[in-house]
Amino acid sequence: MAPTEVAGAGTTTLWRPTGPEELALVEASGWRAWPPRLPEQPIFYPVLNEDYAIRIARDWNVPASGVGYVTRFRVDSEFLERYPVQQAGGETILELWVPAEELEEFNQHIVGPIEVVREFRPETG
Repeated sequence: MAPTEVAGAGTTTLWRPTGPEELALVEASGWRAWPPRLPEQPIFYPVLNEDYAIRIARDWNVPASGVGYVTRFRVDSEFLERYPVQQAGGETILELWVPAEELEEFNQHIVGPIEVVREFRPETG
């Protein structure tokens, strides 16, 4: 089953929760590409809905890095058909699993810039 959330003709909108280090590398790419995975990261996993990305950025990235970002980007829908949707938990916890060795090719199918749409920081009391 291919992702069905379409933002424009022939593209699918994906989200990615990220911390400051990864975001700095995305910025260094001109907002056009995700950085290569580290050896302990065999899979790049963008998510299929913003709510799931928000939960990860807020609940995982903030405690781990002090800040969490939600990014949004579009990818050629036809290219994405090679990656089956993975249900990583509940009904709305949906991801694509892109093997690290395919990330460069995945990046070539991003349409337009990678955008930061939300930022989370620790609550101040």
